[in-house]
Amino acid sequence: MQAIDVNTGEVRSSNENSQLRSIAIGSCIAIAGFDPVRKAGVIAHIMLPGKAPEKARAKTKYAQDAVEEMMRFFLEYGSNEKDIYVCLVGAGNVLKKEDDTVCQKNIDSVTSILNDRGIEIKAVVLGGTERRSVFMELPSGTVKYTQGNSEKMLLWDSKKQSKFKTTNEIDEPLSSI
Repeated sequence: MQAIDVNTGEVRSSNENSQLRSIAIGSCIAIAGFDPVRKAGVIAHIMLPGKAPEKARAKTKYAQDAVEEMMRFFLEYGSNEKDIYVCLVGAGNVLKKEDDTVCQKNIDSVTSILNDRGIEIKAVVLGGTERRSVFMELPSGTVKYTQGNSEKMLLWDSKKQSKFKTTNEIDEPLSSI
């Protein structure tokens, strides 16, 4: 199985026998999107909330631009937006700053953009203070993650349509999800 790395600010896709993966996710959010009809997957590793400034060189570091790029990839595979669902991983205050706001701003921005587009969020593991990684197996769409130095844990099993939602590390419930 081919491993495809998705670094900070990147959006990568595949519809082949491969694994999309994004590692060392701190305050960023990785969106792992899947179209079960086309067996296509996309991971967007988002660093900042909102839309990129006009002069920004790496626009997909920003939530709005990364989601637009993610949807462009899905359209290339022939996906219908209503068939796509996502899992969210990250937004950890890994520097343990008491006055940190970027994690919550990323959560609010990403969930708002996805909700506005009608894209279903199947599972999340957000918040806390540990780094995470996310792994999407294709063509199944199964999503696993690590937290700190843990072994891979199941976040979403597309075959069982099981919903795993981990919010116990978040100081406040995610009202927007």
